[in-house]
Amino acid sequence: MDKDTTPPYLSLFAALSYGIASMAMVFINKAVVMEYAYSMTLLTLQQLATALLIHFGRVMGWTRAKALNVDTAKKLVLVSLFYNGNVAFALASLKGVNIPMYIAIKRLTPLAVLIAGLFYKKGKHSKQVILSVSLTAAGTMYLVLVERSGAEDGLSSIEIMFYNSLLSLPFLVFLIIVTGEFPSSLSLLYAKVRILTLSASVYFFVMFVLSLVMGIILNYTMFLCTIVNSALTTTIVGVLKGVGSTTLGFFLLGGVQVHFLNVSGLVINTLGGLWYSLAKYQEKLRRTTIPK
Repeated sequence: MDKDTTPPYLSLFAALSYGIASMAMVFINKAVVMEYAYSMTLLTLQQLATALLIHFGRVMGWTRAKALNVDTAKKLVLVSLFYNGNVAFALASLKGVNIPMYIAIKRLTPLAVLIAGLFYKKGKHSKQVILSVSLTAAGTMYLVLVERSGAEDGLSSIEIMFYNSLLSLPFLVFLIIVTGEFPSSLSLLYAKVRILTLSASVYFFVMFVLSLVMGIILNYTMFLCTIVNSALTTTIVGVLKGVGSTTLGFFLLGGVQVHFLNVSGLVINTLGGLWYSLAKYQEKLRRTTIPK
């Protein structure tokens, strides 16, 4: 997809929907892992639900996603590997830390995306963009690979989701066996489902189902935002989402004490994101005003 010809409303929708879904997913996953510590099993079930939904959607004609192609799958192995590494560590960290601390760790993302992107495309970012991203801080490789796959291989966000989830399953099944999560994780899940008459179990079941559903929505909006905008934009949206998540995290699901360092860090993060947004807007204005 040519990003210069992408309708502005689509770019905005992709960024906003990803930001909202990402923020919601943090709190839903936190609520689940507070009662269900098997984070690898949770991720495995999220990917299985995604793969099954897209497969049946294609069979029923609900989506125009192409059939599985082995050559394309080989190209996306790295996307799946980096994605699962990122999400697996994120879920594991949610078990042991509060949401503001989790977001603080996740803020170490945009800079690495900026550097990695230089290896895959010839274009250079302006000094403002580089400095603002440096202020906001470091990144994740798989978004660059997603952007590259969408641009060079012509894959839609749904198709990248399908390949990613399908390629993830063997790796994740291996992990839950090696780490000892299986079969205890499934036994605990079955036990919780059996006692749905209790209010606590109903709450857990609702959160668990929401986690599966939001996992699909989050992946779709993330891949869509990366394809129609850029890997860097997706990362910055994630960072700005962290501002809202951090603020709410001070009060929800365990909370945390408010002090000067927390507030000052939040302000610096917000300024970096706003600076980046302004710099990218100015870059786009220059591209549209210069005749080709």
